[in-house]
Amino acid sequence: MSYDLMVFRPDIAPKTRPEFINWFHDQTQWSEAHSYDDPAVTSDNLKSWFIEMNDSYPALNGPYAKEGDEDNEFVTDYSIGKDIIYTAFSWSLAEQAYEKMKALAEKHEVGFFDASADEGNILFPDGKGKNQPIDKPDNLSSIQQIRLSASPGQEGKSVQEIIYSKVFPQILEHSSSDEAKPRSKRSWWQKLLGQK
Repeated sequence: MSYDLMVFRPDIAPKTRPEFINWFHDQTQWSEAHSYDDPAVTSDNLKSWFIEMNDSYPALNGPYAKEGDEDNEFVTDYSIGKDIIYTAFSWSLAEQAYEKMKALAEKHEVGFFDASADEGNILFPDGKGKNQPIDKPDNLSSIQQIRLSASPGQEGKSVQEIIYSKVFPQILEHSSSDEAKPRSKRSWWQKLLGQK
């Protein structure tokens, strides 16, 4: 599972939530006749956004990928279409990736979609250097939603710590059903967490 965000061409994307979500689903069918790892296929603004974003979050695949970067936690999976760039980050980078991506979207005058949130923000450039929501001005970002889900005593924890505190117990609970399996067939999560 990854932390997913998207930038898009504001002159192409629909400006109402229902139409935008339908368009988003169409875009993520990946049906364009090109590979989805080369920014040469996209608009100038999206390409400029990608070049700057790639400095901090290097590409996993394509012409901008670097040999030996596979284990770098900042390596990001970019899916590049004519009108969108969809990104998949490690959850450990959620907070900083969200802020960087949103700031660069404003700088390069492209739209921004928080694909990891329930009813995530859809932001369009306002012509004054800022991106504004098309609806729900008080909508919570995926980062804010995660922070609000923190258990008592976790209020000061990072998003990564909150996620891990919720996910690992579920994994452990699910893995406990593996007790009857031979050791070689047990979940890799049990091995990771020292439950050999």
